[in-house]
Amino acid sequence: MQQLRVSDNRRFLTYADGTPFFYLADTAWELFHRLDRDEAGVYLQDRAAKGFTVIQAVVLAEFEGLTVPNPYGELPLCDADPLRPNDAYFEHVDAVVDMAEALGLTIGMLPTWGDKWNLKWGAGPEIFTPDNARGYGRYVGRRYAEKPIIWILGGDRPVESDLQRAIIREMADGLREGDGGVHLRSFHPSGGYSSADWWHDEEWLDFNMLQSGHTRNQDNYNRVAADYAREPAKPCMDAEPAYEDHPSAFDLNNGYLDDYDVRKGLYWALFAGACGHTYGCHDIWQMLGAGREPVTFARTPWRKALDLPGAGQVQHARALLEARPFLSRIPDQSLIASDPGSGTHHVRATRASDGSYAFIYLPSCRPVTIDLEQLSGERLVVTWYDPRSGVARRAGGVARAGQQEFVPPPVWPDCVLVLDDASYGYPLSVSGRSM
Repeated sequence: MQQLRVSDNRRFLTYADGTPFFYLADTAWELFHRLDRDEAGVYLQDRAAKGFTVIQAVVLAEFEGLTVPNPYGELPLCDADPLRPNDAYFEHVDAVVDMAEALGLTIGMLPTWGDKWNLKWGAGPEIFTPDNARGYGRYVGRRYAEKPIIWILGGDRPVESDLQRAIIREMADGLREGDGGVHLRSFHPSGGYSSADWWHDEEWLDFNMLQSGHTRNQDNYNRVAADYAREPAKPCMDAEPAYEDHPSAFDLNNGYLDDYDVRKGLYWALFAGACGHTYGCHDIWQMLGAGREPVTFARTPWRKALDLPGAGQVQHARALLEARPFLSRIPDQSLIASDPGSGTHHVRATRASDGSYAFIYLPSCRPVTIDLEQLSGERLVVTWYDPRSGVARRAGGVARAGQQEFVPPPVWPDCVLVLDDASYGYPLSVSGRSM
């Protein structure tokens, strides 16, 4: 296991040797609870092949996670007591974690869903107190101390009282006692919130997560930018954006969110300064299958939903960012001299801190004017990148002078404009695809 840490500049995640770690997650909340080992293997192999690096899953699951057993007939706790974990249940979790590790995947492990400490809605019951949260955290932390894990506390609930705050602190401390401090810790909030709203100044929180939610054209870029600007600096990301195949704003009249919505949330967040991103599919997080009641109009069995287009496209953002110096990337809207637009037309820009490259995401492929004085070199290489396929088109070069307009290919729904300082000789391909 290579230990993960926060980068020296406090903006990204890296391995212990300083190699960048791209947090590209899939949301599989019910993985441990609803899938058997063969099914989990099918799921994990697919996600590894699609370039994901993290799988977000919950130990004490949302849907009757304390009362409905896993496929092997086991409940996670004896008499719903956090201090009496059922080892037989955790043996299944062990097996899934081991499969993920063998595929090079890290588990973003939620020790519990939020209804077990804040029954604002959901099945519950509330079982955690400050007294037992530490002990449960210690047990889970110790059990997975040698595994590739990122701890994610919270579970889609806000912190609304001092008691709840104490429960989370105690669980975070228990995890640290159990694993000896080898794993990163974050917090998954409810919709419209960021972990920074409650925990930014706390030592235990290594990086921030926000939930922009399941409505088309959410301005997650503004929310990421707000967390990016906080002091002290901590990495930040959108850990629950609009899910593919989810009704926008939970209303069928708005239609289902699709791969285009996935790409917008992905590039907006990354170019606003996020250290990584989480993809989600409405059918997969709940592992929709025969005999299970669909949640919020879910419509596609999870095995079929594995191949929805958005899941295969998010890897192209990872490939693009990893093809240029990763740890020096900064958000920079000053590159955009024209109107950056709003809603589905919002343009977002990022660049190397030394100006050697820039990426500009154009969600509606309209012409854009760029202030080239923000970049370096005498000449810039121009490339158009298709975020659906990872294929790019070279478009010649321009002198780095003043403001210039760039007109994207008219055949794509969205695209990324890549501008490289020609003197750097950046590679002509991303993951083997022509640039």
